Amino acid sequence: MELLNFIFSLIQFLVFYMCVLLSVAIFSLLERKILGMIHFRKGPNVVIYKGLFQPFADAMKLLTKDDFSPVWSNKISYYLGPMLMMFLSSLCFVLLPSFWVTFYSLFSLLIIFFLLGLTVYGLILSGWASNSKFSMIGAMRAISQTVSYEVVFSFLLLSIIFFICSFSLSKIHSFSFPLFIGLFPISILILFSILAELNRTPFDLAEGESELVSGYSVEYGGVMYTFMFLGENMFLLFACMMLSLIFFGSHSLFSLSVSNVLMMFFLCLVRSICPRVRYDKLMSIGWKKFLPLSMLLSNFFFFSQCIN
Repeated sequence: MELLNFIFSLIQFLVFYMCVLLSVAIFSLLERKILGMIHFRKGPNVVIYKGLFQPFADAMKLLTKDDFSPVWSNKISYYLGPMLMMFLSSLCFVLLPSFWVTFYSLFSLLIIFFLLGLTVYGLILSGWASNSKFSMIGAMRAISQTVSYEVVFSFLLLSIIFFICSFSLSKIHSFSFPLFIGLFPISILILFSILAELNRTPFDLAEGESELVSGYSVEYGGVMYTFMFLGENMFLLFACMMLSLIFFGSHSLFSLSVSNVLMMFFLCLVRSICPRVRYDKLMSIGWKKFLPLSMLLSNFFFFSQCIN
């Protein structure tokens, strides 16, 4: 009986994981279509029917390419970095209170914060092991950027924990009204912090094409680049789902899907219209503006709960 339950749970998780990978493919297509539309281009429109199968064609191309590594690279760390990013991004989805796979934890918010903090180690390994100047500078930027905005994110997460008096995402999921109404300033700050922590436009300085060619991923191709691409986009998809669950109170699969698509559309819109922020401005915003404001909000919610 226990073996059957284990097999059934494993099948559930595999189906859920395949849906996540399919969502990443759809998100990449949506992003390219939106960028093309806003920039007055056609975007992907050739593969099968109007480019709908373009992500699968790209995946086949990348997976069938020969895998080369630089002669001067550290081989073990070079291959370990993208695989670590892929593994950590896959692990995050287990903690979401989904409708298929259930993994209940009283401290799911803290575990999510811990896993998001570990993402930078994959970037460090990739940038350092490539033994390239562009990769190393990109990794150094990713470290400083992640550390700066992770402090902000931790204070904002504490504000949510003080507000709901729980460390569990399931408790947030059971709220009868969207937290976006009561926590509007926190939701805006968390959105910008996640964009900075995941190196997304306008905070994509770790892989700025105009400065660093491609940053920490400049020496990668083939399967390893596929792992890195999937890891980055799965983290982004997870962040969209987490924000949808926290701030919009999605109580059904349909409402979760709608809020998640709207969040992804917003991120694509930000990428298409916002210019890249200068590096010193990014650090200044994080330490001089976002950090004091996040500390003020966390102290406010803490003392309000103490008074109550």
